[in-house]
Amino acid sequence: MASESNRVEPRILKGFQDLLPAQLLPRKEVISRIERIFQRYGFSPLESPALEYLDILLGPGGEGANKELFRLQSPEEEDIALRFDLTVPFARMMAQYPDRLKPPFRRYAIGPVWRADKPGPGRFRQFTQFDIDVAGSPVVSVDAEIIAIMCAIMAELAVPDYCVLINNRKVIDALLEDCGIVSLDQQKHVLRVIDKLAKVGEENVRLELGPGRVDESGDPIPGVQLSPPVIDRILQYVAITGASRAEVLDRLRSFLPQSPHAHEALEELEEIDAALQALDISETHARFDPSLARGLDYYTGPVFEMILPTAPQFGSVMAGGRYNQLVERFKAQPMPCTGMSVGLDRLLAALDCLGQVQAAATPTQVLVVTMGKVPRNETLRLAQELRNAGFNTETYLASKKKMQMGNQLSHADHYQIPVAVIIGEDELARGEVSVKDLREGKEAREDIEDREAYRQAGKAGQVTVARSVLIETVQKLFT
Repeated sequence: MASESNRVEPRILKGFQDLLPAQLLPRKEVISRIERIFQRYGFSPLESPALEYLDILLGPGGEGANKELFRLQSPEEEDIALRFDLTVPFARMMAQYPDRLKPPFRRYAIGPVWRADKPGPGRFRQFTQFDIDVAGSPVVSVDAEIIAIMCAIMAELAVPDYCVLINNRKVIDALLEDCGIVSLDQQKHVLRVIDKLAKVGEENVRLELGPGRVDESGDPIPGVQLSPPVIDRILQYVAITGASRAEVLDRLRSFLPQSPHAHEALEELEEIDAALQALDISETHARFDPSLARGLDYYTGPVFEMILPTAPQFGSVMAGGRYNQLVERFKAQPMPCTGMSVGLDRLLAALDCLGQVQAAATPTQVLVVTMGKVPRNETLRLAQELRNAGFNTETYLASKKKMQMGNQLSHADHYQIPVAVIIGEDELARGEVSVKDLREGKEAREDIEDREAYRQAGKAGQVTVARSVLIETVQKLFT
């Protein structure tokens, strides 16, 4: 054994987290269900390395992450870094394997990404992204399909109240050009301010578009320095709503200038609306929202995000849009792309809040419990019989001191294993087993204080059956 002085304190890096079975099991179940939906729409899996050359990650598409990169050196002293998202590696792969990933190509990917930003509640330096992307299709009907996938995920997870908000970068471009805002830096500043509307309110947005303001902590927030008439026009634009997607389009058509940008943007939104109707996506579950501005300095066309009206505190749980210029960093030919990312941690937190997550501490369905001098090989044989029938089965194999039945059932209770199959010397001799529904026994013991009554209630849900009908008996407990 290591001496006290040589023992290492168990600890974890700042901004990182361990995931235990109770967190991972529902997470993997949600991933599996979403993955099946991606495949239903023709998406294929791709994986890229956690590490990339530094110049791959820097520049267009990675500007905002430059200062957040975990930078390293390879054994050959090359500059490398941990990936900060899954999209830049996807763009690199599309350029690197043109014959094997022939566009239009649909991919999905899931994996950890790393950003060295400031940790906070629910904000980690390593987190999981779950993306889909389509490369090589300029048709915005593909964007509509991605919106349909977002809705299909919510339906699959039995979330009744959800909505995808949809906007178009070209709509904002048309408005800003009409307002005389042509500087790229100023445009980005305006978009960042608009994105705060739901969080800080219209009056604070008005101040930030103008001279600036002082926040609650006393820190000054610089303004965009726009004139009051321009601010009024921007706020009128973000206030546009309608009872239907068609009504919002009509109001945008009346509000926007007659310009190529505006015409192209409205045509694309019309096409998306028609495609959503063909895909049977209702107005309730997908609507046009001119105030949506998140990420518009990155996207080049349609943009969308999923919100949960009954759990607004979680913000968007999925988001994406069209980015037509990223692959051009790696090859001369243009390659339009669109995609979306599932905010897995945020989605799981929201599902848990809405009561849509089934908590589990283990995948085990059945625990084989032995009493007396039952040979271990008989325990293994019984467990294998259950596994062959399709049940996740665990054997309790411990030292003799810990093989008391109480310890074994306590183990089942700790990990919320629902069924125990009990075999003792007498049962083995008679060709029988006892099958115990631990859930029923637990319910029967609730609120009982008398010791003898508690012991008797613990026998609830237990039957002794012939070994030949074991599988049939267990199956009935899971149907």
